[in-house]
Amino acid sequence: MQLRQWQSECVNRALEHFESNQRHFLCLATPGAGKTIMAAEVAAELFKQDLIDFVLCFSPSVNISQGIQKTFSYRLECRFDGVIGSVGYSYTYQGMLSFKEDFWQLLKRNRVFVIFDEIHHCSGSNLEDANAWGGEILLNIQEQAQYTLALTGTPWRSDQAPITLSRYTDPDNMIQCDYIYGLKEAVADGVCRIPQIVLIDNDKISVTDKENKTKTYSCLDDLFKSSSISYQSIIKNHEAIRYTLALATNKLKVIKQNNPHAAGLIVASSTEHAAYIFNMLKTEFSETAQIVTYKEDDPSFKINEFRNDSTNWIVSVGMISEGTDIPRLQVCCHLSRVKTELYFRQVLGRILRRNDSANQQAWLYTFAEPKLVEFANRIAEEIPDRPVIFRTHINVSLSEVLSIEKNEIMEEHNLSRSVRKLDLGCNYQQNPIKSNSLDTISSNNIINFVSQSFELLGGFREKVISTFDSPF
Repeated sequence: MQLRQWQSECVNRALEHFESNQRHFLCLATPGAGKTIMAAEVAAELFKQDLIDFVLCFSPSVNISQGIQKTFSYRLECRFDGVIGSVGYSYTYQGMLSFKEDFWQLLKRNRVFVIFDEIHHCSGSNLEDANAWGGEILLNIQEQAQYTLALTGTPWRSDQAPITLSRYTDPDNMIQCDYIYGLKEAVADGVCRIPQIVLIDNDKISVTDKENKTKTYSCLDDLFKSSSISYQSIIKNHEAIRYTLALATNKLKVIKQNNPHAAGLIVASSTEHAAYIFNMLKTEFSETAQIVTYKEDDPSFKINEFRNDSTNWIVSVGMISEGTDIPRLQVCCHLSRVKTELYFRQVLGRILRRNDSANQQAWLYTFAEPKLVEFANRIAEEIPDRPVIFRTHINVSLSEVLSIEKNEIMEEHNLSRSVRKLDLGCNYQQNPIKSNSLDTISSNNIINFVSQSFELLGGFREKVISTFDSPF
């Protein structure tokens, strides 16, 4: 297996680390960099040097676990399914909770190499402050494993809890990674795509209170600061969704001119929200789409099927947020109610993995909610010597944005200097979705609350953040 330079460096660093009697190694590598292949190579070298007898892998989901199993079986040229004759097995963190004492005896009686994918899911520096998965690691793996290799693309937790098996500096409490491979390096090496983040706003939002008094806001930031209208209300608003999908579906059409198998991901906030978006894609935009939520039968099978088929869009609720390898994804709509930096970066990571297609653009669309704006700008600020690029405005009508063809789309060099602005106003006939999934959305685009209602009257606009060299 031909390794990339960073993978070879990390393998050597890990082996040197273990040879110096340090048993726990933490690798931070940007999503899409190829952490699993690197981990399999470390295992192969440890087997070659007769330093281990068995490998255990843990990850956040069944889909990721299955991918790890295939990679390790291929690299080690041996069964990796836990049965007699195999050299290891891949489990989920959830499965860890069902293991009995006889399973954990495996680590006490053998030289076991344990690999943790997305280790940030496991928290706790001791049993008192650990979550369930972190507690199992501290109790049954930390002292018993021959070596451990922890992998992450986002080395922190939203709850600020310490990540299990990690070391922190004193007194600034910064995590200490044994090897770092950031997005800046990955883009320079041609490993990851250059992401573009589009922040969607609206310049005229009318809010009417229970006393029938109306106030108008010029942006989402002002709306959230000065009213009780929530971000979740925006991402469930029919016209806000429709506008976002118009931008995203047209962007995907352009990419598919060169990459026929390119696809898009929409991260929804709930199963009902996902169903609503799925229906809109099918009925209003005539797009081929798949939906994957916990309510669907065999979601892992559907994700695997989507990975290799020609369906344009997959709509999900938290099932394709991290670790899932679908290189044909190049456009993403972040419409989740989760607004943490950890989740934001994980979602962005879904469209960063390069493949051999001609067009390697990666576009993330989301709303200009203050926290999301902060996260996007923070990624841009991590780029040395490159400013955040805010585009100028160009007006187009609704009919234009819904019928844009390739020759009407701005060329990529023009996109570096401009932004599209859609003036929706109230001058067209809306065709509401035939769905009752979101009963908070009414056909006239007004969402009603106990004390307030709001209406998006102005033109949508976007700020595009060019994140050429973000280190994560």
